[in-house]
Amino acid sequence: MVTFLAGGTGTPKLLWGADDIFGPTETPAVCNTGDDVEMGGHLVCPDIDTTLFSDGGILDRETWWGIEGDSTTTHEEIHTLADEAGVESGPRYLSDEAQTSGRRLARWRRFSGVAEFMQLGDRDRAVHITRTGLLDEGRTLTEVTATLATALGVDRPVLPMSDDPVATIIHTEDGPMHFQEFWVHRRAEPVIERIEFRGANEAAPTEAVLDALDAPVVIGPSNPVTSIGPMIAMDTFRTALESTPVVAVSPFIGDQVFSGPAGKLLTASGYDASTVGVAEAYPFADAFVLDTEDETKLDRPIVRTDTELGSPGDGARVCHAVTEALETIGAEVS
Repeated sequence: MVTFLAGGTGTPKLLWGADDIFGPTETPAVCNTGDDVEMGGHLVCPDIDTTLFSDGGILDRETWWGIEGDSTTTHEEIHTLADEAGVESGPRYLSDEAQTSGRRLARWRRFSGVAEFMQLGDRDRAVHITRTGLLDEGRTLTEVTATLATALGVDRPVLPMSDDPVATIIHTEDGPMHFQEFWVHRRAEPVIERIEFRGANEAAPTEAVLDALDAPVVIGPSNPVTSIGPMIAMDTFRTALESTPVVAVSPFIGDQVFSGPAGKLLTASGYDASTVGVAEAYPFADAFVLDTEDETKLDRPIVRTDTELGSPGDGARVCHAVTEALETIGAEVS
């Protein structure tokens, strides 16, 4: 068994087309939940859903978000009503009191559904409504995710990093904001002062996650700060990584990031915006997979390949390099 840490699109892209190398039933994906938001009363779990939709064969692979061919009738009508009412669009946080009352998993990330700032497809929204309803019936996020995996025909164990709330808050010159506002609405433009993983001190990985972390771990080419950072902000999670073989795929080629705000976030966290910075952020990683054009030298074993991802063949190629890196550090892959 090999366990993958999944945040953003990096790991779903890596595993796409790699079933012959890493069989889904023996390859759990532990997903970041720091990006989750409650929108109009419904819990949206972007990184969990990207993994579920990818494995379920319904992911929109043009955007790597949402369901392919999904309609947006409800989203459009929500904005029509807001426009007719003269309501200002954009992120509309609920009150401070509402942020921590009621459903624990929604803490610090509650937005009004009025003029919603994130586009949700209609089928996508049905997943969020079902998830929230099952949570309100008393099930844990881990249990709910397993139920959704069954409904979507997903064989891979998809595990939330925790059943406790952790919210990624970006502190900027314009004030603190949830990562989704920073990235989706503000396009990562505000100047970052610091990043907070709110709730991480009280959160803990589930037993299912800790069992998965007993196996060798692969970190896909995710954003080290906001995709993996919420996981390793939990002491027990980080300690588990320190005692198991870990291979990381860099999301950079030298100082050039493939996509997203990883460079800006690494710099704000005190790391170099490069593969070197990724290695500094992952002191527990035993080996790295780098692009053939990445000349970075590290103090740990390196396996090089073309790390660009976008097709099933790409994922298989990089996963072959991952297996080589695991063999290099003597990891036993069952």
